[in-house]
Amino acid sequence: MKQILNEVTERIRERSAPTRQAYLQRIDQIIQRPRGADRLGCANVAHAFAALPNNDKFRVVAEKAPHIGVITAYNDMLSAHQPYETYPDIIRDEARKHGATVQVAGGVPAMCDGITQGEPGMELSLFSRDTIAMATAIGLSHDVFDAALLLGVCDKIVPGLLIGALHFGHLPCVFVPAGPMSTGIDNTSKSKVREKYAQGLVGREELLASESAAYHGAGTCTFYGTANSNQMLLEAMGLHVPGAAFVHPHEGMRESLTREAVKTVLSITQNQRFTPIGRLVDERVIVNAIVALLATGGSTNHVIHWVAVARAAGIIIDWSDFSKLSQSTPLLARVYPNGTADVNEFQNAGGPSFVIRELVEGGYMHDDVSSVVLGGLRDFCKKPELSDNGLIWVDLPVESVDETIVRTTSKPFSASGGLRLLTGNLGRSVIKTSSVPEDRQVIEAPAIVFNGQEELLAAFERGELEKDFVAVVRFQGPRANGMPELHKLTPPLSVLQAKGFKVAIVTDGRMSGASGKVPAAIHLSPEALAGGPIGKVRTGDMIRLNSIVGTLNALVDEDEWQSRTQAVMTEAHKHNNGHGIGRELFGGMRKNVHSAEEGAVTWI
Repeated sequence: MKQILNEVTERIRERSAPTRQAYLQRIDQIIQRPRGADRLGCANVAHAFAALPNNDKFRVVAEKAPHIGVITAYNDMLSAHQPYETYPDIIRDEARKHGATVQVAGGVPAMCDGITQGEPGMELSLFSRDTIAMATAIGLSHDVFDAALLLGVCDKIVPGLLIGALHFGHLPCVFVPAGPMSTGIDNTSKSKVREKYAQGLVGREELLASESAAYHGAGTCTFYGTANSNQMLLEAMGLHVPGAAFVHPHEGMRESLTREAVKTVLSITQNQRFTPIGRLVDERVIVNAIVALLATGGSTNHVIHWVAVARAAGIIIDWSDFSKLSQSTPLLARVYPNGTADVNEFQNAGGPSFVIRELVEGGYMHDDVSSVVLGGLRDFCKKPELSDNGLIWVDLPVESVDETIVRTTSKPFSASGGLRLLTGNLGRSVIKTSSVPEDRQVIEAPAIVFNGQEELLAAFERGELEKDFVAVVRFQGPRANGMPELHKLTPPLSVLQAKGFKVAIVTDGRMSGASGKVPAAIHLSPEALAGGPIGKVRTGDMIRLNSIVGTLNALVDEDEWQSRTQAVMTEAHKHNNGHGIGRELFGGMRKNVHSAEEGAVTWI
């Protein structure tokens, strides 16, 4: 693996040389300036600190105390972000103990895919990431800060905060998580109720009771979807206080970890061990994040998000890098939907610290990288505990305490990670294979073409899908409608698969970070609206999806395939995608967005 790790990293470094060099030059120029309170005009400074208590004004202006900007995703609509309500006071209190000052520089929007799933609001979800990045930039644009703390957890929020922070790469930054909610109804039982509801075997009352038992308190959802994958990746990148990811919001250690984040960011400001985020996040750190994603069977959304994150640091990656690393990265964790455990059980079994330790010691990650703590990545191989003297970090057992959840590199769940690049005459897509049954790794069946998930759901309800088929769901890419997750397709397709039918999905849209046992070739690029070949597929065409060798093809005579015309989105469909629930405001993003493999970025 060490050879593959170095080969991929070097290929990324060579590919990124011009953009990375230009990025670092911009950072270095900004670092050379005087600090904000000394550089800005007197009126600017007065405006900036007008609302600060007088003693804090004196500290930051006269004593030149370090000044921390906080960007927060707090709202009490999202269970994961509700705990952040009290964090600014904790952060201010801790900063004052160390002679520093704090201002909440700005808030960023934070929407929940679970609330908007299958609704028009979901079409704003992907674009909310770049909106969050821009909101982060607006907050930090006042340009008086010596460091930043970033408060956010969920799907688009962490990538958006990270993209925004990297555009202020001269600042030392630490991410501050809030942790997962306590365990409720187990995820397997929850999925079974969803499948029964899809079949009409239970009603809305039973379904709501099940869902409310699963999502019942403060914290992130407890399955290993995009939100919790975010936290795993930030640990692997060295951007958290070590081990902070999966401590419950109301556990006593959580406040201690938040206070530690203040001390940590102050320890890497200009007069200390200066570690600005733009220098910290280099090619090796991006590769480490990818390896952590693959080793844990994490969310497929990150093959989009981390391309965008890397680009924000001047680093160019693509899906071939993910696929190459996946072939040599062992799968070390099984957390729902890739297993039955939730993230609390994952944490109790060793969590990110155990996985990172195994990857570092096995040579699967770069350990010669910077992090927000002095010991670098190896400090993230230990687990925090609360002692009489405050936080301490302790070694984990050599062997797993529960091999159904985490394993060592000597006996992984599989020799390769759970992600595969698919190529063929339908374009380039990815598939998450870590929870797909072995007998479903290859699917060959006739296509049924749908222009949206509503059409597929209606066909299921009419009983028209009791057969082998590949659902080709098109016009779901970023240009078409913002690339919503098609999570509502999982229950009906799971029902059909359980009945013995060979089913799969091929789409230019996204599936949830919790996509699981149904084979799903997703993020197909180019998308249909950009002239992608998915627009040539006709109902009845044989489709072969082979996740073992990594191919996806329409089995159509080549001459006929070349002569086929592209399906066209109707004007009514375009109008429906662009209007209502605020979608009009995102028209510019739909026009300017790049492909999924280019990170679906809207800012280049």
